[in-house]
Amino acid sequence: MAVRATALWNPIEAALTFVGECALILWDALRRLGRQPVELGETVQQMAFLGVASVPIVALTTFFSGAVLSLYTSELLLRYGAGAFVGATVALSVCREIGPVLAGIMVAARCGSAMAAQIGTMAVTEQIDALRMLSVHPTNYLVIPRLAAAVTMLPVLALVGMYAGVLGGWLVAVAGGVPSGQFLQSVQSFVEPWDFVGGLLKTPVFGLIVALVACQQGLRTQGGAVGVGRATTNTVVISMVLVYVANYFLAELLF
Repeated sequence: MAVRATALWNPIEAALTFVGECALILWDALRRLGRQPVELGETVQQMAFLGVASVPIVALTTFFSGAVLSLYTSELLLRYGAGAFVGATVALSVCREIGPVLAGIMVAARCGSAMAAQIGTMAVTEQIDALRMLSVHPTNYLVIPRLAAAVTMLPVLALVGMYAGVLGGWLVAVAGGVPSGQFLQSVQSFVEPWDFVGGLLKTPVFGLIVALVACQQGLRTQGGAVGVGRATTNTVVISMVLVYVANYFLAELLF
């Protein structure tokens, strides 16, 4: 009985510990935001890493996701004489869901893992303790630049993904027999500015999730190289799950 109770309590304890550590990291970052020293150079570097360097992978994945969506919808709608709705279907799906979510997922896979590995390596090699000895608070140097970069650059990546996804859908739809003018007219008629804005409003939350989980997993890393690998894996898995969970609630709230 005691063994069963322990097996039931351990996942609950781990989840509560995770939530508590993330909350403490976020609170400390907000409390120290704007305090000296302001690591502007590190923030710009993280913005370049998260944003500019992630543009190709986000554009590529959203382009082909929009293309696949258009491949199925254009064939189905043309069969029933509703080809005029292909553009709206593709554009609404890309702007509301595919663009923002894929941007978050790609950043979690590409950047979240790298951030966790970097901070985790610093933790196991005692470089974070060395920062404290030099009177440099780890939150100012490690956490705040990554949170700021993720929150500010995810909307840009999502916007790139939206345009790439609609472009891919347009090319496939035109190749499948949908007139180009009809596709564009459908987009103009049914896609409203709020569809863009609502999709973009999701992305700061996704960026906050990815950066916060990466910092939390990196700062608590123990056990050498094995611990760094475990932190990296946990960051990607947890970030992706939380992005999908948050996306549902944000979609319910915004749309």
